[in-house]
Amino acid sequence: MTRAAGSGVEWVCTVGDGLDEAEKALEAAHLHPDVVAACAIHPTRAGELTDSVRARIEEMAEDPRCVAVGETGLDYYWLGKLDECADKDTQREALRWHADLARRVNKPLMIHNREGDEDLLAILADYGDDLTVMLHCFSSPLDVAEEALSRGYILSFAGNSTFKRNDELHEAARRAPVGQITVETDAPYMTPEPFRGAKNESAYVGYAARRLAEVRGETSEEFALHTGQTAARIFGVERSSSED
Repeated sequence: MTRAAGSGVEWVCTVGDGLDEAEKALEAAHLHPDVVAACAIHPTRAGELTDSVRARIEEMAEDPRCVAVGETGLDYYWLGKLDECADKDTQREALRWHADLARRVNKPLMIHNREGDEDLLAILADYGDDLTVMLHCFSSPLDVAEEALSRGYILSFAGNSTFKRNDELHEAARRAPVGQITVETDAPYMTPEPFRGAKNESAYVGYAARRLAEVRGETSEEFALHTGQTAARIFGVERSSSED
């Protein structure tokens, strides 16, 4: 957090992909005033969503320091590659459960999606305007971006926006209206250039932000202001008066 603050980061949202990790994320949010948490079970681990785990995730989701239900979603990439990766049916059922929970506690749904575009959009369509949906670390094709934006979803871009030969992702960022785009690190993954290959951290978010601002024809200051406002609005985080 010290390095992040030195890079201009005011607050971070930390995410766990399993119950133990979600517990630690929420604990960190209670210990540090500049940290908030998102709690859920990652789609590859959806088989861990037992009744007792559901009860605890529900309890955490109601905690004021938990600002989103996530990350949940669909990850078909790891099917057959990752031991004990949840099958498609289990992932889809878990996504619906998390979406129902987000609706009940009136908090945004943070989506992880990898090669599950069609099923993801079909499931989320059932919720209409009842959910605030953020597509975290967006990397899907342009037609998915267009459909998501038409539904009012927020696209969140990460360090892969700095990679070469990423024209379609850049076009998605260009088309996202102010209020439907934000930026993240996905730390410790998706490390931006020029640190690609190293462990990612919150202090590096500015590299993605500057590249996205360039793609959109905005100044870094303009982009940082409106994406920061969007993230704060989504998660219900108060910002310093100097950035209003």
